[in-house]
Amino acid sequence: MFGRVPKKSDNTKFYEVLGVPKSASQDELKKAYKKAAIKNHPDKGGDPEKFKELAHAYEVLSDPEKRDIYDQYGEDALKEGMGGGGSSHNPFDIFESFFGGGAFGGGGSSRGRRQKRGEDVVHALKVSLEELYNGTAKKLSLSRNAICSKCKGKGSKSGAFSRCYGCQGTGMKITTRQIGLGMIQQMQHVCPECRGSGEMISDRDRCPQCKGNKVTQEKKVLEVHIEKGMRGGQKITFEGQADEAPDTITGDIVFVLEQKKHPKFDRKFGDDLYVDHNLSLTEALCGFQFALTHLDGRQLLIKSNPGEVIKPGQYKAINDEGMPHHQRPFMKGKLVIQFHVIFPESGVFSPEQCRKIESILPMRPSKHLTDMELDDCEETTLHDVSAEEVKRRKERQHRHREAYDEDDDDDESAPRVQCAQQ
Repeated sequence: MFGRVPKKSDNTKFYEVLGVPKSASQDELKKAYKKAAIKNHPDKGGDPEKFKELAHAYEVLSDPEKRDIYDQYGEDALKEGMGGGGSSHNPFDIFESFFGGGAFGGGGSSRGRRQKRGEDVVHALKVSLEELYNGTAKKLSLSRNAICSKCKGKGSKSGAFSRCYGCQGTGMKITTRQIGLGMIQQMQHVCPECRGSGEMISDRDRCPQCKGNKVTQEKKVLEVHIEKGMRGGQKITFEGQADEAPDTITGDIVFVLEQKKHPKFDRKFGDDLYVDHNLSLTEALCGFQFALTHLDGRQLLIKSNPGEVIKPGQYKAINDEGMPHHQRPFMKGKLVIQFHVIFPESGVFSPEQCRKIESILPMRPSKHLTDMELDDCEETTLHDVSAEEVKRRKERQHRHREAYDEDDDDDESAPRVQCAQQ
């Protein structure tokens, strides 16, 4: 058939471009092309040259005759004219044809035309601090629009459609109305006849599955993997999984993590965990030990050193017991404990008990007054004042001070009258 047998050349490049083995089936080729084409589409910020390579590789390997020639003799044999020539279609045409965008037939040629990109769908995903600490996977069921499998997104059984006469194919209609003498208002709205598509499909030719809408509703289950150490506000993206539409690059589904408030632990300063713990006065002075249940269910023994006194509000830290570092889960932050000392109520100790406590504790720093000094002092009575009352008093004083300062400013700006000398 040919004048000479062509030399063998590289016959693995196209498989490497698509990232599949030479034994890949047609379904595997389709899946590989779909994933890579969406990722590298120029409208999505991808590499145009890579997008062209993917289209050319898929065009050759999806054709049994061309694939057989390529497997035996390589790319050079295709360039020399075997198997129908080595010229490639427009990569955008191949992409539209693959995704049912109507690039071949019905919808007309889209050679040189760039597809618009569909909108991303964003969902908030509430997660607990335990899930962020341990990592987890959540299966979520979502509804989305999918290209009709029966008509391949054309909306008609024959694949043909006609231009809408109501809007002349623009999808929009303009109406005018007079709102005053010599004044006309123009309003633009979606064409009610074609619902903005610019196309009309006869009732007899409508696809029985999608009723001419080109898309159908489908349930999709996504498994969201929450990695150890992730934090609120981070995004998990599923590329090309949002609503499908003809002549449109499918957008992404994006899950934004939203951390729920934890009753015990608080995450601060990156990967450090904070927890509050109350101590009695006896524990603060004489020592303590207690078990703390961590976010993974482990029991941590927390205890003071012999003879150690814990002050109110004091912080203590345990290394490597905080949150795991994201993508480095074997490294962890600190677990920081703030201790609050609960003092006994007034009247709990009798005078005799107070004298015993005083004999054990260090001596009072304040000096004892003599009887003569006591006689010279006026006796007072202490009473309790709440923190809220002190705050209100300070705010009231601050407002009075501001009002006084404003009065002084007004006096300085007023004209001064001098008395006439007699």
